Amino acid sequence: MTALLDQAIERARALPQQAQDDLARLVLQLTEDEQAPYMLSADERAALAPSLSQAEARDYAGDAQVAAVWAKHGL
Repeated sequence: MTALLDQAIERARALPQQAQDDLARLVLQLTEDEQAPYMLSADERAALAPSLSQAEARDYAGDAQVAAVWAKHGL
């Protein structure tokens, strides 16, 4: 086991039981040999549509916008 994985597991142990179970399910999904492709729901597709349109139009966030998001999250 790597040191990073060890650190992650230690942090996970401090989480509430429900959060630990959620995390465990994610890890199990990520480590399955064959994963079926995730199928977006109609609501998920609709929520992504504006972002896809912006990407197709090459309408990306500028440096100032990206820096503001990083700063907002303390990164």
